[in-house]
Amino acid sequence: MIQRRTLLLGSTLALPLAARAHHGWSSFDQTRPIWLEGRAAQVVWRNPHAELKLELPADPKLPADLASRAVPAQTAAVDGKALLAAAQLPKRRDKTWAVELAPLTRLQAWSVPEIQAGTTLAVLGFTFTDEKGDAVLRAEYLFLGGKAYGLRSSPA
Repeated sequence: MIQRRTLLLGSTLALPLAARAHHGWSSFDQTRPIWLEGRAAQVVWRNPHAELKLELPADPKLPADLASRAVPAQTAAVDGKALLAAAQLPKRRDKTWAVELAPLTRLQAWSVPEIQAGTTLAVLGFTFTDEKGDAVLRAEYLFLGGKAYGLRSSPA
């Protein structure tokens, strides 16, 4: 009986943390695509979505060829070329960002290799509408090993 109460109490206390950690798209400013490039410091490869801590270089820059890069078609209506053309660096100056990727089933559908700590990568995505709190980016596209992956939906 004590174990059951402990389990119930622990589950109840963990629920707000889990709900807070998983964000819907409506929490993010989808009118301002943000470009982040750096090194994965930590990676958590699990559902509800893979996550990583991305360490940015001291002087982040937008790649000169960003607007002309190819992005794959997704089943969701995402205008990747327009997002690349509108991409900007974040206003915040955080050196480490939490990046939310897609659920593992979607990453598998795209054949995204499991990212390891130390991997260099880039993401294009969206930050919170109010930009308060932690530096979090929800990835729309992942650029890894010379390849681009769409993360909003499955490959078209």
